[in-house]
Formats: sequence, C-alpha cells, structure tokens
Amino acid sequence: MSASSKIAKFRSLKSLAAKLRKDLRGVRGRKKTAKIKGTNQIKGNDCVLLFAHNGAGKTRLSTEFKDIAKKGSGADTLYFNAFTEDLFDWDNDFEEDRERLIKFKSKSQFFKDLEGMGLDDQIRAHLHRHADFNFDINFAEEEIRFFRDVVEGGKSKRAEDIKISRGEENLFIWCFFLAILQLATEAEKGQPYDWVKYVYIDDPISSLDEHNTITVASDLASIIKGTKNGVKFVISTHHGLFFNVMFNELKGKRAPDDNNDIRRKPYILHRLNDTLSYTLQDTAESPFLHHVAALAELKAASKSGKISQHHFNLLRSILEKTAIFFGRQHISTCFNGLPRKALYARFLNVRSHAKYSVFEAEPIHAADKKMFREILAAFLVRYEFDLPDVLAKKQTGKSAPVAGPISATKAVPAAPATPTVKTP
Repeated sequence: MSASSKIAKFRSLKSLAAKLRKDLRGVRGRKKTAKIKGTNQIKGNDCVLLFAHNGAGKTRLSTEFKDIAKKGSGADTLYFNAFTEDLFDWDNDFEEDRERLIKFKSKSQFFKDLEGMGLDDQIRAHLHRHADFNFDINFAEEEIRFFRDVVEGGKSKRAEDIKISRGEENLFIWCFFLAILQLATEAEKGQPYDWVKYVYIDDPISSLDEHNTITVASDLASIIKGTKNGVKFVISTHHGLFFNVMFNELKGKRAPDDNNDIRRKPYILHRLNDTLSYTLQDTAESPFLHHVAALAELKAASKSGKISQHHFNLLRSILEKTAIFFGRQHISTCFNGLPRKALYARFLNVRSHAKYSVFEAEPIHAADKKMFREILAAFLVRYEFDLPDVLAKKQTGKSAPVAGPISATKAVPAAPATPTVKTP
C-alpha cells in the first residue's frame, strides 16, 4: 500500500454507500475559497473495488447502495449478492427422485424482459469456460433443467435432469448474471436494462478454485472495460486473489482503439469490532496484500480487547500460510527459537478446533485473550509488517461530524511484499 494511503471513518453503511456513489459520479466543481480561486472538476471512477473480510457488512452495504435510488427517480442498480442467489431454488423431486430442476422467480426485476432475448447462448459462452454441463431454460414454467453428455459402454448419451454441485450452481448463477450484465452495459435508451446506472457485485467467486477465480476476474474486467454507455461498478470481495486480479486487470486503456484510461478506486473496508462504525482505506496505486489487512484487524482487536473466536481462527490461518511460504509444515516453526514455541502452537490448535466452533457463543476468557495478545505480539516482532491503523483515530481536539467520512490524520506506511524475518 502506498505511503499516501488515507483512511476515512464512517458512522453508518448509509453514509459509506453515499461516499461510493460520489466516487463513481465525481464532483462537478469545488466552491471558491480564499485558497482556491476557481472551481475544478473531479472526475468520477468507472469502478470501485472493495476488500473486506466476511462479517464486515458487504452485503448490507450493497443493499444500502441500491436503496439510495428509492428516494430519487427509482431503481438504478443491478446487483449480484446473496439476494440474487435466493432468486434460484432447487426442486429435487423427493417423491419420484428423477426430475431435479431449479425454479426461478421471474417476477423479479432481475429477469424482466429476458424471454426471447437469446440469453441461453450468452450464458453458455461464459459457463463452458468453467464447466462441462449444459442447461435448458423455460421462462414460461420458470424453471431450469441441467444435463450432461456422458459415455457409457463406449457410447455417448445425455444424462437428463442432473443435480449439479453447489459450486457448479453458484457458477451457473454467476454466468446467468454476466449475460444480463452484458445486456445492461450495451443497453441504449428504450432497450431492456436501460435503467441500470450502477452495478454492485458482492463476492462472485464462492466455491471456485484459483484458476477459475482468475478467469472470472478477467472476464468481468473485460466487460467493465468494454462498457460504452456509462454504467458504473462497485465490486466487493473477501478474496485477496480476486481483488488483486481485478485491480491489475482494470489498468490502462479501455481498449486498443480507445485512448481513455479505465478509472478505478481500490479500498480496504473494515468494521470496527462490534460497533456500527466502518473505516475505508484507500490503497492508492499499489495492490494490497490481504494478510496485511487481516493482521491489522487482529492488532486492532488485541488493542481493544474485543477478541472473538474468529480472531483465533484468522491468526492460525495466517501462521499456516506463513509457514508454507517459508517451506515449513507446521505453525510452530513461525516461533523457532522462542521458549514458548510449543505452547503457542498447542494453544492455537486447541482454540481453533475441538469444541470451539466458529458459531460458539461462549465468551472468550481473560486468560485466553492474554495468550492471544502474546502470540500475536511474538509473531509481529519476528516478522516485521507495516500495518495500517484500521481504528482510524481522528485528530485530537477536533470533533467528528455525525454523518459522513472523518479523514484520518496519519498516512499509512507502505506494506512490504513479503515479511522481513528478524530471527533465523
């Protein structure tokens, strides 16, 4: 992250959503002041990229972003999130156990005016880059059936009404959305989806391996760069690889024959512990490393004392990745040379597994919090990371506004590409 990175604090998701719209829309001009003699325009961005861990409020933010338009001229946002996936339901034919299909809610604006648009072929063009199954859509019956060509006894045959996996289902819904997205980004006045001014996409890569994650990001970036009708995008994700691929794909010219640069704004979003306050960190022109953001979150939790079960799991995950990075097999190797090396590993093994579920409501005891702080501190001393201040403290003596962003007073130092190891 750049040394010039800024952190802003927001009191609600509503004010944060308004900030994102402002980033996309731009500012027409600044008022004259004693220092500014004239007005200058701040151009809007084509896309805002958000990285945030699960639980930070990404899905609720997408809803707040969409709902802002309800107070104006009406719907203006096409979105992909958990609500989009709820538009598709399985009917598994429990009585006969033969006809398995997906029912979809065609009354949703998401499906409006799709029949007769030849959407099937557009979906297949995306789907067959990732999967080998096929489908038929019946808009009149509001159903989708899946089939796959298989070989039995040396002969090819079609397996009808198959049940696809959850990962394949998520992938199909995503490809369905991409086909609609293409219509929206090409729509002229009077055509279907001409109402779309913004597209909000939240975590489109569930259950995908790294290869498919990169492919999905590249496909999406191509659509964004090829948009000709001014549609703007917000993309939020908890997946570090997806974020970085999108960041790098959305660089430079829109197309070889287009001299206009694509404009994108990358952020890291944090929810401040159990509060309803949020910080937004501008990563500037350097892709961020998601483990740095995770460590910043852990340090903030350690400092505040609001340590939850998922913080233990997150710390263990970082230790595992660090060990693997250095060619080791066990998290204890992250503490080689320290007298409590075995104790640290044993504690995290117990605290991250066994009866301690992610969903466990049991409170974290003071002794466990103390050990968490000790392990985290030992790790951060051994591996030197420059961590952003996700608490984003405001300037001393200045009161914060009730709504809207509060600029942090301190620039964030650059994060190294790899940790600097202090001990052998």
